[in-house]
Amino acid sequence: SIDAMKGISNAVITSSLVFMAVFIPVSFMGGTSGTFYTQFGLTMAVAVGISAINALTLSPALCALLLKPYINEDGTQKNNFAARFRKAFNSAFDVMVDKYKTIVLFFIKRRWLTWSLLACSVVLLVLLMNNTKTSLVPDEDQGVIFVNVSTAAGSSLTTTDKVMERIEKRLIEIPQLKHVQKVAGYGLLAGQGSSFGMLILKLKPWDERPGDEDNVQSVIGQVYARTADIKDASVFAISPGMIPGYGMGNSLELNLQDMTGGELATFYEAAIQFLGALNERPEVAMAYTSYAINFPQISVEVDAAKCKRAGISPSAVLDAVGSYCGGAYISNYNQYGKVYRVMMQASPEYRLDEQALNNMFVRNGTQMAPVSQFMTLKQVLGPETANRFNLYSTITANVNPADGYSSGEVQKVIEEVAAQSLPAGYGYEYGGMAREEASSGGAQTVFIYAICIFLIYLILACLYESFLIPFAVIFSVPFGLMGSFLFAKILGLENNIYLQTGVIMLIGLLAKTAILITEYAIERRRKGMGIVESAYSAAQVRLRPILMTVLTMIFGMLPLMFSSGAGANGNSSLGTGVVGGMAVGTLALLFVVPVFYIIFEFLQEKIRKPMEEEPDVQVLLEKEKSEVERERK
Repeated sequence: SIDAMKGISNAVITSSLVFMAVFIPVSFMGGTSGTFYTQFGLTMAVAVGISAINALTLSPALCALLLKPYINEDGTQKNNFAARFRKAFNSAFDVMVDKYKTIVLFFIKRRWLTWSLLACSVVLLVLLMNNTKTSLVPDEDQGVIFVNVSTAAGSSLTTTDKVMERIEKRLIEIPQLKHVQKVAGYGLLAGQGSSFGMLILKLKPWDERPGDEDNVQSVIGQVYARTADIKDASVFAISPGMIPGYGMGNSLELNLQDMTGGELATFYEAAIQFLGALNERPEVAMAYTSYAINFPQISVEVDAAKCKRAGISPSAVLDAVGSYCGGAYISNYNQYGKVYRVMMQASPEYRLDEQALNNMFVRNGTQMAPVSQFMTLKQVLGPETANRFNLYSTITANVNPADGYSSGEVQKVIEEVAAQSLPAGYGYEYGGMAREEASSGGAQTVFIYAICIFLIYLILACLYESFLIPFAVIFSVPFGLMGSFLFAKILGLENNIYLQTGVIMLIGLLAKTAILITEYAIERRRKGMGIVESAYSAAQVRLRPILMTVLTMIFGMLPLMFSSGAGANGNSSLGTGVVGGMAVGTLALLFVVPVFYIIFEFLQEKIRKPMEEEPDVQVLLEKEKSEVERERK
């Protein structure tokens, strides 16, 4: 154990520092993305720090206590199943090592091939990053669906409830549903109103709906199919959003803005045309708004001239009408040890029509005058609420991505359609989760990756006392990043916050793996081995620990990659990114890192001679063995 720690301690410390350095800087980022990075990054950094302490202290002690040689008491080799399996495994592994050494020498003799592979991986990485679907967080199956229902403007609560009952009877027949809850008088998107309603659909547990036709998006499709012929209401179905507080569901929240201050009818017509154009695009499942300008309303017009002649202010007239019709707080009184509030309001039968104004009075000096003398009523149509966003008149809409398309692709479609359909003076702003996604675009992702790689370079430059040798580790990272996005593209996943978190972890893992080779090569070079011999020796000696750690990581991530149930899409994004990156990246760095070390060590020694140490017997034997094998091949 002591001898093993002498050869591996530096690599353990270096790789642990590099892995922790990847996560610590991104933990200081702000916004929603920064919260994800902070939670994941600090957890990983602390875990790696504890693991490094364990590797330097407890693991060597346990190895000394638990690992026993495969020999009998008389010194002969054991011949049990474990011994035979170990012998067979080592024989097969030695054959693989021989083939590996042949390929490493092939790359060493053709160093231009390594540079060509690096250039190809960078080009593929850029292409894959630009062509992979994007989103902030994936759309998860949480077992719940929200259905917003809007009946004709001005419909009574009774009418809305009847329509809701018809919809409920149809939806309850969907086989994936467990139960349905109906609410009339409150809409998910529009809020309170007699013409709005909502249904909450609770799906069966995930193990009872294992097929693709049973997921939440398929059920939403069934909701639309079963309610398509209902002409009395508009139906809009969404699943809950992944981040609480960022909108009501997974749809894109869109705030259309009138920056001209023009007529509301003109603005509404432009908004409807824009949403119609969006609905024609295949990337959009439905673009919907509950906003309407045809709600029956009563316009109250106060004759200010009559009020002035009578010595009454218009506000007093309006306050009187408001108190009679809507109620007003007067005072409190105590009785039976309790405090009661006194409210004033006319009885319902005395406020049914315009004639009721004759029986509503406002004080005029010492007498009372009917309010009908000072105001007139007019029936008009208009919006139920007036919304503003950035101080502009706003119509809020929701856009659902079609199946197979991401929210990032839909945002590009919205930008294209807005440029073609929205008249001058009209614009839009995102709200909720879509706003966070739009503000944290691809530039921020590239910036995060650059920070991680830069910090790895700084740490390696300090540890190796060289500005060039760290590039042997850095140049192995693009292969893994390319593999991560390649797997995501093949499996149809999105470039979301989970994939990006996995890629950040992947940068540390790939650097940690490459350090095992460069650290050993640097030690052998300092003890007198040639540059090529030290790289060649490091590649074959470190092959076994690299494969062990990488395969352990990959097998550990496979359950995430093929997970199901709640959070499955996020787990799959994280697992796929790490598995793909580790598989492709490790396969590449096993052959390219020795070559990069040779190139940059040669350039480094042009500037400064390497530090020399006294070679031991093992180093001399490795040097002789490497020279013989190179001459043979």
